[in-house]
Amino acid sequence: MTGAAEELHLTHGAVSRQIKTLEVHLGVPLFRRLTRKIELTEEGSSLFGIVTRLLSELAREADSIRSRSDTTRLVVSSGVSFASKWLTPRLHRLMARYPDLDVHLEVTDIAVDFTKSQVDVALRYGAGVYPAATAERIMNETVSPVCAPFYLTQVGGLTDPADLDKCQLIHEIGMTATWERWFTSVGLSYSKTRGPGYSHGSMSIEAAIRGEGVALGRSVLVAEDLAEGRLIALFPKSKLDVEWGYDLVYRTGNGQHPKVTAFRNWIADEVRADT
Repeated sequence: MTGAAEELHLTHGAVSRQIKTLEVHLGVPLFRRLTRKIELTEEGSSLFGIVTRLLSELAREADSIRSRSDTTRLVVSSGVSFASKWLTPRLHRLMARYPDLDVHLEVTDIAVDFTKSQVDVALRYGAGVYPAATAERIMNETVSPVCAPFYLTQVGGLTDPADLDKCQLIHEIGMTATWERWFTSVGLSYSKTRGPGYSHGSMSIEAAIRGEGVALGRSVLVAEDLAEGRLIALFPKSKLDVEWGYDLVYRTGNGQHPKVTAFRNWIADEVRADT
C-alpha cells in the first residue's frame, strides 16, 4: 500500500479507500488482511494477472505509436541469413541516401507481430503470406552447386553433375530445395544423404567457403561470394527454382508512410543493381 501510494503520489489512506471501493464494486475481497501483512485472495490474484497483462499491452502500444510517429528512427527486421549475406553489407548506402534516418537493424527469423512490434519494415524469406501484414515480393531465387576454388582442385575437378558422387555434400536443414530435388532436376538418382547440415543458408555457404564440401548455393545469398571468387558455381546452367522468395513486409495500411516508402525505393534500386 505504501509503495503504491508513493508511486501514484497519493496518501496511504487514499489508496486503501480506492481498494475498498473496488472490493465493494466487485462484491469480493481482493486481499486477506493478516496481522503483519496482506495477501492476495484467489480473486485478487486473478484480477492482478489480467490488469498486469492489459497495462503491459497498453504500454507496448503506446511505445509502438510513438515509434511510428518518429520520422527519424527506421527499425528494420531481417532474417539471419539475408542480413549477414546480403543486407548488412549494403546498409551503409541506405544511411548515405537518407542521412536523417537512424537505422536500427533487428536480426531474427521469428515472425514479426506488427500489432505489437515497433518494427517499420521486415525482410522475410517465405511464401509471401504474413498475418496482419502486407508483403511485396522483392526477389526470387534459384539454387545450384557451389564450392571453394581450392576444394574443386582438391577433388580433381568436376565436369559433370555425376562427378559430385566423389564430394561431400553440405545440406541446409529445412530447405524445400534439397539435393535430392536438384539431382532429379538434372536427371540423376540421388542416394547420398551424409554430410554436414546447417540450420541457416549463410552457415552452409560459410562451410563451403571453408572447404567442407559442395553446397546448394542460394543465388541471392552467394552472389557476392561468387563475384569475389570465394566460391565457384560448378554447373551454373543447372539451377533449381525455389518456391520461397524474399519479401518486404510492413504493417497493413502503412505502405505510404515516408519511412516505408524510403526503404522500399532504396531496396528496389539495390535489387535492380544486382540483376
